[in-house]
Amino acid sequence: MEPSTKSIPKNEILDAPLHKIGFEISEISRQMIIGHFLVTEKCCNPFKVLHGGVSALISESLASMGACLASGFQRVAGVHLSIHHLKSANLGEIIYAEAKPLNFGKSIHVWEVNLWSNLGERILISTSRVTIKTNMPLPEKVKDAHVNLKKYAKL
Repeated sequence: MEPSTKSIPKNEILDAPLHKIGFEISEISRQMIIGHFLVTEKCCNPFKVLHGGVSALISESLASMGACLASGFQRVAGVHLSIHHLKSANLGEIIYAEAKPLNFGKSIHVWEVNLWSNLGERILISTSRVTIKTNMPLPEKVKDAHVNLKKYAKL
């Protein structure tokens, strides 16, 4: 079963860079974040296939959102990203993404993020592990940074 393609209203306020490439988040919870996007010119390399940096952007963004939720809306920061690009995704394909936690530590979370296409069968495009530093103090100027995430998350 493929994730729902119904996007969350005000998607652009959750993550501006993801919004710029047309990524739509369909589910947000402490245990999983799911979304999808259409491979357009905005996210392709000169060979008209998905740019690996876009896959990395999606991976770190989804893992960071999940870690923020799971840590009780504390400040988080990505400290390591390891990504394997397994297949290319062509211009015009719809790509799905799913982030799931592998480990919840007191100050470090590890998330796995998979991107895949569905051309009759689920084809893995990339897989990554993202290590996130959690439970960092929030600077006063961003005390409300979690408000929109909290608004759309399944808590």
